[in-house]
Amino acid sequence: MHYSPISVIIYILLNLRINGIMFTFVSTLIFRKMNKRLLQFLSAEGISQTKFAETIKVTKASISHILSGRNKPGFDFIESLALHFPDFNIDWLLTGRGKMYKNAEETPQNADFEKNSPVTEIVPVPRKITKVVIFYDDNTFDEII
Repeated sequence: MHYSPISVIIYILLNLRINGIMFTFVSTLIFRKMNKRLLQFLSAEGISQTKFAETIKVTKASISHILSGRNKPGFDFIESLALHFPDFNIDWLLTGRGKMYKNAEETPQNADFEKNSPVTEIVPVPRKITKVVIFYDDNTFDEII
């Protein structure tokens, strides 16, 4: 299986741990957009979440939790997705770059989801970080203002 360098970097960043803290502020925005792209893919393929879960051999709850943002997809999920849908562009799922399918000519009939989608673009509200709190395993913490 070949993954682009950007996909590997994003995967590493999303799973980076320093002093036991996961950088969720980086991953939250990325996964919101990725969840939307995963929904677009399901629509383009014309399959339900249940059928998708059966196809890639994961539980229905896993798909539901990933789409709701409760859980983040792991490497096994992404690898199974790539194996069961070889024309699907994993880089597009992870980064939004390129097209949904590796070969645009082989796109399924209903893959024009983006053009006719009732889903509106989620525009993040500009926010400023005002405080960062680092919690340590000895139950102490540091605040960075």
